[in-house]
Amino acid sequence: MKKKLLFSTFVTALLLLGATPAKAQFNIGKAAAGATKAVKAATLTDADMANYVKEYIAWMDKNNKVCDARSPYTKRLNRLTQGLTNVEGIPLNFKVYYVTDVNAFACPDGSVRVFSSLMDIMTDEELLGVIGHEIGHVAHKDSKKGFRTALLTSALKDGLAASGNKAAALTDSQLGELGESLLNATYSQKQESQADAYGYEFLKKNGKNPWAIALSFEKLKKLEEDAGIQKEGKWKRMFSSHPDLDKRIKTMSARAQKDGFARPENKMPEKAAPEKPVAKKTTGKKATGKRRR
Repeated sequence: MKKKLLFSTFVTALLLLGATPAKAQFNIGKAAAGATKAVKAATLTDADMANYVKEYIAWMDKNNKVCDARSPYTKRLNRLTQGLTNVEGIPLNFKVYYVTDVNAFACPDGSVRVFSSLMDIMTDEELLGVIGHEIGHVAHKDSKKGFRTALLTSALKDGLAASGNKAAALTDSQLGELGESLLNATYSQKQESQADAYGYEFLKKNGKNPWAIALSFEKLKKLEEDAGIQKEGKWKRMFSSHPDLDKRIKTMSARAQKDGFARPENKMPEKAAPEKPVAKKTTGKKATGKRRR
């Protein structure tokens, strides 16, 4: 099995990396068949949205191996995110998925999930850049808008199942469809640039070196170059909705220099002893690698 870099809000291309056979595959496929068609249309209110986000992240945490408090991954993430408690009044919570896919994502409720294989290839500063960028999407409500769109175009495409005025819970199959729709979603160039800028200021405000944003893009560019990806054909379509990496690196680097921040040493941390993941059989369709995010 090879690591796969998912096409996400931050991670903008599919890359094949080194083998890590011990870890489980990120499970966003359908966990069960038999999705029920909705029997009644209902208005998707903010309260419904909040309930669906809560339901989705709970399902994700259940269907992927979450590193416990003793895990070196969890300890490292907790150290890096110390002091990052909320964004625009939304409480943040962080967890690590012990999976082969290389990715990270944030939900509208402030749930941030970082994949262990991303942590394996990124320095502390680069990881902070990824996290800062994802939090930027939460702050600008890009995550909320994307989640709403995914609900209406995938899991709820046949209408909302409702009982009275309350939207019904999603089936496992619908949650799987929702996950795949979120993986295939993209943000506009403006949204991506705004997330960069917000992430920079968020890290700066919370005592982190905002060089992290530029460094994370530098790592992504290197991964692309090492994989020999060309921006043609299907790759051109994937890159079309994202600002140029060179421009983003230049913008964030210049901003950090102007603000007087020293570029960090940016070394990979020493690797801790590997965990022994619990074997888990996944069912149904698995991630295609196009996007997350």
